[in-house]
Amino acid sequence: MTTQTIIDTLEAKRISKRLLNHWKHKFEVSETEQESRIFMPTATVVLTAAETTLLVRIESELDDLTHLQHVVIDHLNRMAQQEFQAEWKTA
Repeated sequence: MTTQTIIDTLEAKRISKRLLNHWKHKFEVSETEQESRIFMPTATVVLTAAETTLLVRIESELDDLTHLQHVVIDHLNRMAQQEFQAEWKTA
């Protein structure tokens, strides 16, 4: 299952980098110019930063990603020090 949301922000690269650095001590991560990946045991979180948006995608074989969606958006809120509202859509 894949689910994703788009967050409107002018700080997408900074937020993505902060989350990657936060989780790199716990999970394997990778980073390219276009995207960052966080490899969790049951899912991969893909962050794609654009000029005015951050695309957040969760790829997993789990049937229910609700808990993981909450964990990811909660951490993004903490990294950005603001509250984002996420509308997750199955991709």
